[in-house]
Amino acid sequence: MDKVDCVVIGAGVVGLAVARRLAQAGREVIVLEQAEAIGTVTSSRNSEVIHAGIYYRAGSWMARMCVGGKQALYRYCGERGIPHKNCGKLIVATNAKETEKLQSIKAHAEANGVLDMQLLSGEAARALEPALACDAALLSPSTGIIDSHAYMLSLRGEAEDAGAAFAFHTPLIRAKADAGMIEIETGGEAPMTLQCGLLVNAAGLSATTVARHIDGMPVDRIPPAYLAKGNYFSCNARAPFSRLIYPVPEPGGLGVHLTLDMAGQARFGPDVEWIETIDYEVDPSRAERFYPAIRKYWPALPDGALMPSYSGIRPKIVPPAVATQDFLMQGPRDHGVAGLVNLFGIESPGLTSSLAIADHVAELAEI
Repeated sequence: MDKVDCVVIGAGVVGLAVARRLAQAGREVIVLEQAEAIGTVTSSRNSEVIHAGIYYRAGSWMARMCVGGKQALYRYCGERGIPHKNCGKLIVATNAKETEKLQSIKAHAEANGVLDMQLLSGEAARALEPALACDAALLSPSTGIIDSHAYMLSLRGEAEDAGAAFAFHTPLIRAKADAGMIEIETGGEAPMTLQCGLLVNAAGLSATTVARHIDGMPVDRIPPAYLAKGNYFSCNARAPFSRLIYPVPEPGGLGVHLTLDMAGQARFGPDVEWIETIDYEVDPSRAERFYPAIRKYWPALPDGALMPSYSGIRPKIVPPAVATQDFLMQGPRDHGVAGLVNLFGIESPGLTSSLAIADHVAELAEI
């Protein structure tokens, strides 16, 4: 049976960052991916926002990984010429009640280590974005956008340069932890069986399923899986904004926000649609809920301007009734299986956090 030092399951942005980190530490790495290419699922179906770290629970893994990951990601992109833009974000209050919340949002961000937030009057906000309707706003200067595919290509290239190998069309069938090693059986057109000393489960939406296929992994340490779909709509009118625009959060979500791609084209979303099975179709009728929400801060949005664009699915590990979740990153000390690291619930800000998560995996693997 072939033996390899490390196996990473999943070639999304987090799996790629982990593979690069391990390979650059001198480890022998194989990445198993059931799809035909890198980043085909959650990593290519998101808003491509570099998040500041404002809203996550203070002290949570999301807050810590996002704030550290953001700095590492800007540095990484700047050094390598990865297309990105530190465009900033405005959180806009459209009435007095929402304006009262801005100070507490700023204080929460500061508790997370986001120290650059600026309170703006409505007049000051409109000086930055003249088409904006608002009572007041919070400016987040460290929020930005990134070409996620270019970033993932760079991670893959650096992983391969450091000796990592990729096996596509290669789903995990089963694994078994035994005597400090993990034996893996894969499917696909070229099935194989191999042993590894370190297995990193970075399978995203499939992470809980992968964990259930590992003989020896305690079932009570595997969280339940839920699917929360986020629908995006594009706009056939040119949006007159140069920054991201987010409403003040409402119970259950961050509201319908305006993000920009690298070409400056606006898109709106994501909303939250809890689903039972994976389905990426965007229902055009959902746009009717978007119009009134968007017009609170952009009154000039024309009728009929919104078009279904794409959707993504968040890998949730808490049910709809639970408002927040955190990354669940387990090492051998958490579940008792030597050589196994599980990454569960890596939803947003997973892209922003990817380099920091990779460093944490190295710590869990005691590299």
